[in-house]
Amino acid sequence: MRLALFTLFLLHPCLHGGHSDLREDLTLLKTDLALRLYQHTAAPRNVSNVVISPAGVSLPLEILQFGAQGNTGRQLAQALGYTVHDQRVNEFLHAVYATLPNSGQGTKMELACTLFVQAGTPLSPCFVEQISRWANSSVEPAHLSEPDGTSLRASEWASRKITGDEPGGTVWEHGGGAALARLALVSTMSFQSTWRQRFSSADTQLLPFTGAQGLVLQVPMMYQMAEVNYGQFQDSAGHPVRVLELPYLGSTVSLLLVLPRDKDTPLSLIEPHLTASILHIWTSSLRRARMDVFLPRFRIQNHFNLKSILNSWGVTDLFDPLKANLKGISGQDGFYVSEAIHKAKIEVSEEGTKASTATALLLLKRSRIPFFKADRPFFFFLREPDTGFVFSIGRVSNPLD
Repeated sequence: MRLALFTLFLLHPCLHGGHSDLREDLTLLKTDLALRLYQHTAAPRNVSNVVISPAGVSLPLEILQFGAQGNTGRQLAQALGYTVHDQRVNEFLHAVYATLPNSGQGTKMELACTLFVQAGTPLSPCFVEQISRWANSSVEPAHLSEPDGTSLRASEWASRKITGDEPGGTVWEHGGGAALARLALVSTMSFQSTWRQRFSSADTQLLPFTGAQGLVLQVPMMYQMAEVNYGQFQDSAGHPVRVLELPYLGSTVSLLLVLPRDKDTPLSLIEPHLTASILHIWTSSLRRARMDVFLPRFRIQNHFNLKSILNSWGVTDLFDPLKANLKGISGQDGFYVSEAIHKAKIEVSEEGTKASTATALLLLKRSRIPFFKADRPFFFFLREPDTGFVFSIGRVSNPLD
């Protein structure tokens, strides 16, 4: 499993003058944020694969909260569902971020946010101090006014940092904004882990997968017999679903799979009825079971403009040069966010090979052991169950895309 993403926030100077359980509350809020992000990005791509990372989106919004004031700050808090200015929330999130790099044996995880600053741009010492202690974040000088400065360097830096790929393409192509930029906020997250029980590539075979439009494809289907967390439930509209949780080494991170129980029920009927409370009930009700698990290999990469999503959530002042109030960044008026770009990538594979003869044909004939076969579109949710930290959320409609 490999997951990679970055979110780019490009900032310009304005051209014109209780008593509740905090852990449970934040877990539900983060799950709700994940679902809202997913539903806004998945709806226009009705039959496409989708992956987006709530962690990579929420981190820069939290950073911006340290500099946002007035109505701008209120809109950010309303969109996230919490504010980092709440001391209890601040301490809880800080503790969660601090433990992420060591969250499990066999799991490599990094979450970071870098603020690139144009030379000569003043920053508030308080703002710098706050973000420097937030989720491995840092401030770095940059020459953003150069034609290849802001967007290209930031996106290439993120691409190299999270994937190791050659930066052949940039996710930022609106070059006209770079000349005015004074700050570029880039969040990155990488996640790489090994299944607690690995799939063997010797057992992978081509099997049919029925896509969203009924097209039957032959896809590489991984197999293992494993002890998993499993349950059968109904969404709020009564559609039956099968839910499977596959853990990674250390069992602190898992991949949750949601599959319609009936082959005639499209995933699109279930997705609108997914809520944070329903997912919480499902995950709390899973039971250990020994099962044959069939899961296709898949690799998804998406690129989103978050500006339209955030606008639909009521975050409008942040992008308005006349209304944005980010005075906490430098102690002066004059900054607004011109663009918000998000790129996510996920790859799921066997993670290793084993020398053995092929046994797939025999495995397909098992009948006494329950099986979970993701041979049609399914929903996935990569998460850290104890804290509600959501790495990625998405849908597989075609494993070959």
